[in-house]
Amino acid sequence: MKLRHLVLAASAALLSLGLSAAPQVGAPAPDFTVVDTKGASHSLSDFAGKNVVLEWTNHDCPFVVKHYSGNMQALQSDLTGQDVVWLTVISSAPGKQGHVSPAKADELTASRDAAPTAVVFDESGVVGKAYDAKTTPHMYVIDKAGVLQYMGGIDSIPSAKVDDISKATPLFANAAKAVLAGGKPDPAVTKPYGCSIKY
Repeated sequence: MKLRHLVLAASAALLSLGLSAAPQVGAPAPDFTVVDTKGASHSLSDFAGKNVVLEWTNHDCPFVVKHYSGNMQALQSDLTGQDVVWLTVISSAPGKQGHVSPAKADELTASRDAAPTAVVFDESGVVGKAYDAKTTPHMYVIDKAGVLQYMGGIDSIPSAKVDDISKATPLFANAAKAVLAGGKPDPAVTKPYGCSIKY
């Protein structure tokens, strides 16, 4: 009987851990520490008092290529120009498609005229899993108080066609605009689309 109770208690503990790990809009965003292409460490708590964007990426993904035809760079420039911290996150594990060296990541940033605050690595997948990041791109907006305000797709048309960008509802951009204005995004959770993250 005691063994059965122990097993049930352990199962309940594991279940609660799993549930507590899932990100919730309106709740504090999971803290993390990551290293960027220059070897500098960044923790979410370092950016208290600033709005933060997390963008999951994989340079070889056609959906990422679509948005790096100019859309993502424009969003990065616009938001970082308004003192938003933009972290581009690479969660591809070593040996998996999309994994790059720091030098290659910097080369990609320069060649695409990208303008994030930093490109950071999550090789263990710990950060991606804490945020339940599923696709590239997958977008998140965290407000100045460290509260997760948006998670989901970059826009409303799940295609790899550049022409669709202008036709789509800019879900992420609208959410970021709402947060910068001190409001709440509506919708606050949308379905992301893209390539699966290669954990």
